[in-house]
Amino acid sequence: MPNESTDPVFQLIKSLTRTEKRHFRLFANRQGSTEGLKFLQLFDALDGQERYDEERMLAQVPAIKKMQVANLKANLYRQLLSSLRMYHAGHNLDIQLHEQLDYARVLYNRGLYQHSLRMLDKVKAVALQAEMRHIVLLALEFEKLIEGQYITRSIRGRARQLSDEATDTVAHVGREHELSNLALRMYGRYLKIGHTRNQQDYEKITAYFRQDLPPLDPRQASFFEQLYYYQAHVWYYTITQNFRQCYRYAQKWVDLFEHNDLMREQQPMLYIKGLHNVLITTYNMLYGSRFSQVLEQVETYAADPDRRTNPNIEALLFLYIYTNRLNGYFMRGEFTAGLQIVPELLENLDRFRMQLDLHRRLVFYYKIASLYFGSGNPGKAIEYLEKVIQFKEASLREDIQCFARILNLIAHYEAGRDEALEYQIRSVYRFLGKMNDQQQMQEAIFRFLRNLGGVAPSQLKDAFITLKDQLIRIAENPYERRPFLYLDIISWLESKIENVPVQEIIRRKFSRLK
Repeated sequence: MPNESTDPVFQLIKSLTRTEKRHFRLFANRQGSTEGLKFLQLFDALDGQERYDEERMLAQVPAIKKMQVANLKANLYRQLLSSLRMYHAGHNLDIQLHEQLDYARVLYNRGLYQHSLRMLDKVKAVALQAEMRHIVLLALEFEKLIEGQYITRSIRGRARQLSDEATDTVAHVGREHELSNLALRMYGRYLKIGHTRNQQDYEKITAYFRQDLPPLDPRQASFFEQLYYYQAHVWYYTITQNFRQCYRYAQKWVDLFEHNDLMREQQPMLYIKGLHNVLITTYNMLYGSRFSQVLEQVETYAADPDRRTNPNIEALLFLYIYTNRLNGYFMRGEFTAGLQIVPELLENLDRFRMQLDLHRRLVFYYKIASLYFGSGNPGKAIEYLEKVIQFKEASLREDIQCFARILNLIAHYEAGRDEALEYQIRSVYRFLGKMNDQQQMQEAIFRFLRNLGGVAPSQLKDAFITLKDQLIRIAENPYERRPFLYLDIISWLESKIENVPVQEIIRRKFSRLK
């Protein structure tokens, strides 16, 4: 039986707002047929369910027979999409322009050629202003079709103009695709390999990036050509851990929207994604003042009652705001204060369960565990780390799985759960043995924790100092710094050496950066 996570009709219904549901009922009642009433009854039955239950739905609506369900659901799905398209057309320029293209086709089919051409001219003008050159190209192709039939007898004066318009538009669209493909491939490389691990990695990704990066003249480039150019650089510099250059291009990305009100209105997802990249980069650089400014900017945007809203935008705002709120607490060493947002974070994880994939949920669990660990509650940290460790899906980032296990091992030590330490050590050892990408920091920490049980209490401080000095030497290699982005093990060691809470150590370091 389909469930909430797999049934597309049920998922779509549960994503609707109250006003969207009201609009759909009005839309469906216009049908006026028995068949229309049936899919509306199906809609009401499914809307009333918390979890998809077909048998309960059939019992609730006797007029629907089991053999009719598949066809009725398919019809309901189409009607829901039609209703949503109509409801949101006013806020989606691309929907409006495609509708205008459809009208131009209707006029052409009726022999009203001049009417059709005037409609196409309007489409081109609006699409050009909105930087939607793919729609301009559709309008141009249709216009060439009409003029090329010599129906309007205006081809002599229009041939060169149409040809030049089409050539220029194709050139822009081609560059946009070239740059967006590069940006997407760089993002794919980041998901696959993360940050560069050695000089060979760096040289390989740099050669790949430079080979596929087309030249760009900002004075001639379209909005999207510039945007994809900046995106590709953000991912390249993220992979190579050059956070200063990454910040530079992420800020260029945001500035592009700040100087174009129409695009900020039409493409809000790309705008807030740019702000998120600025936040991530300033966090990695420990650039606290700029981080706070941009986070406030995102939160102000989210609170604006006049901004565009839909489930996708709301899910992204939740993801970006809470990720960076947590990062802010980590950066400032305010772990205990950060615990106050955990209840609302978990509530929103449930609210956006259909928009967020499991991987993002598990990353949040890792961050919550880090909050509890840093605030001196290793027991609660273990509870959330287990949620990550018990997930066996291979697609989950290996680095998160690795550091969840190492942090879990440290948390068991901190909690005094000596009886479970041996099992945890074996578990981490097996996982590290299967990893494709072990780094010196991970191996050094594991060796230390494995031998910790044999260290006399009087020798513990010296052991912590020895490991700290070893990790500092490892961190001098820029390709070995990646693990420290996920686990601030040096601050933990300093807290053990000085016998003070780890959040006090991090607060002290952050205050020195101001």
